[in-house]
Amino acid sequence: MKASTIKWGVIGLGNIAHQFVRDLALIKEAELYAVASRSIDKAKDFGAKYKSKKMYGSYQELMKDPEIDIIYIATPHDSHKNLTIESLESGKHVLCEKPIAINYKQTKAMINASKKQNKFLMEAFWTRFNPSIQQILYKINQGDLGDIKYVNADFAFRVENPTGRMTDITNAGGSLLDMGVYPLMLSYIILGKPTKVLATSNFFESGADKQTAMILQYENAQAILHSSFVSPSNMSATISGTEGRLNIHSIWHETQGFSILKNGHKIDYHYPTLGKGFTYEIEECHRCIQNIQIESKLWTHQNSLDVIEIADEVRKQSGLKFPNEL
Repeated sequence: MKASTIKWGVIGLGNIAHQFVRDLALIKEAELYAVASRSIDKAKDFGAKYKSKKMYGSYQELMKDPEIDIIYIATPHDSHKNLTIESLESGKHVLCEKPIAINYKQTKAMINASKKQNKFLMEAFWTRFNPSIQQILYKINQGDLGDIKYVNADFAFRVENPTGRMTDITNAGGSLLDMGVYPLMLSYIILGKPTKVLATSNFFESGADKQTAMILQYENAQAILHSSFVSPSNMSATISGTEGRLNIHSIWHETQGFSILKNGHKIDYHYPTLGKGFTYEIEECHRCIQNIQIESKLWTHQNSLDVIEIADEVRKQSGLKFPNEL
């Protein structure tokens, strides 16, 4: 690996991969070196569009390419565990799309593989690295809002094709793992792990959840969270403390700023992102690899374990089950 260039491979060439590689092109030290799909034609089309050096018709071929430093995995949830472990065992660092896996057990196995192979692994919670989110956490930690008592966040929109990938129960589809993990992550980075979870869901005929409502109970605070594939919401978020209230501007998970309301006054803060905002998690991957770290200090292996453990409890409460789950 050249000191100035980190070569990326991309596995899974759906919508989020298109967004990711557009931002990858904005990072001077990053090179899109190879892409892989189960369809070589799809790989060739994608690779030509984004000027990838190589295109592969199987994931394993890409993993074996000796030039690749890190693999971005953007396949459906149920494949994350096996593809991540295979990639790590092939000597590659890994950035795996959220949710990192479909349950705690799978996540633990992936982290164990990262430690065994001494290779970097991070869940692609790009929102965690958003400049506005970084500033929000700084202001909370500085005590600008007083003691945080309440977090409210949702992620909801209408899915036009209720028989597509996003609602395919065999791929661990549904609103919770696709979108509900974002509100869970926000509550977690502000309040930590809850002492109690209450959750309920409505379901598609496939068995995937189409709506999930969550109440997280903390010792001195509460969070009310929601995910949905059946109707849109404002997709804003509110953090309330004893000294003030902070509103994260919509769409909050890719926000460009926030407002603080305190003592009858409102102050707006603006932090425009470079590209869509995947750039910041990419830069974090680079920092960690260059510093020979196997995990990020901003989104650690334990953070991934904690959030998926909360999601497991939400599923237990709501009755959301995936077939053939290991």
